[in-house]
Amino acid sequence: MKPIVCVGHAALDYVYRIEAFPPEPTKVRSLEHLESGGGMAANAAAAIARLGGQVELWSRTGGDSAGERIHKFLAADGVDITYVRTFEHARSSTSAVIVDNNGERLIIGERDHAMPMDSSWLPFDRIAGAGAVLSDLRWVEGTRDAFKEARARGVRTLLDADLGGGGLLAEFLCLADYAIFSAPALEAFAPDRDERAQLEAVLAAGVRHAGVTRGGEGYAWLSKSGDAGHQPAFKAEIVDTTGAGDAFHGAFAWALADGRSPAECARVASAVAALKCRRLGARAGLPTRAELDEFLATRVD
Repeated sequence: MKPIVCVGHAALDYVYRIEAFPPEPTKVRSLEHLESGGGMAANAAAAIARLGGQVELWSRTGGDSAGERIHKFLAADGVDITYVRTFEHARSSTSAVIVDNNGERLIIGERDHAMPMDSSWLPFDRIAGAGAVLSDLRWVEGTRDAFKEARARGVRTLLDADLGGGGLLAEFLCLADYAIFSAPALEAFAPDRDERAQLEAVLAAGVRHAGVTRGGEGYAWLSKSGDAGHQPAFKAEIVDTTGAGDAFHGAFAWALADGRSPAECARVASAVAALKCRRLGARAGLPTRAELDEFLATRVD
């Protein structure tokens, strides 16, 4: 399989598990706490690496202790961090993640708005040998240049569309082959329409595959060729849903680079997202290829 390039956000997560969210502000004892790698593109890259795929993360961190931890977590996950650049005077992204006993979470994140946006240092010539390019759109300049190069080289692009409507998203839908939305982002992009009409609006923006993740309701998609489908969510133990969407996108890109059909990509991605939820944090529950194959072998759709 050709390597996959992930462009975007890397962060450090401080995760706390509590019994339940209080009805009003108060002091709450944590049942469990851990420090974990985070960030949408970084989590997607970790999912790909855990499955045995070759993956490069193109991202930025600050020259602080959080940045050092971000690099260490990514390297331990098997992600190629050659092109994760440290900017000494910038501050790395961190998040506080509060998870209740139902696996639902509250995320309080901060990104350094002074982080340099220039992407001219990225090795865009490497995209010619890539199996896919994935972006979370958290680094606009990097994504724009990477997607344009991928389009020129005939390399498939996948957009994690976890943003609302507006000109920015419309611009990148013109450069993306696959756009996978969260349910709130799809509603913001095409409000007050049924699901098929919303996905048709995404296709009209220029992609060839439009999809939406709906948690326990599964994944629905529509393609330019007219094919449509729905992948039910897999039942699995839910400890923490943090990063489930990131795992879905990473696994979808991995399956896409492996030459699988959209329906097969959706099935693999749904399984990886479900398995991720069995452990606290965005990455601890990510499955290996063997775990994924064993899980899917016991499931009948």
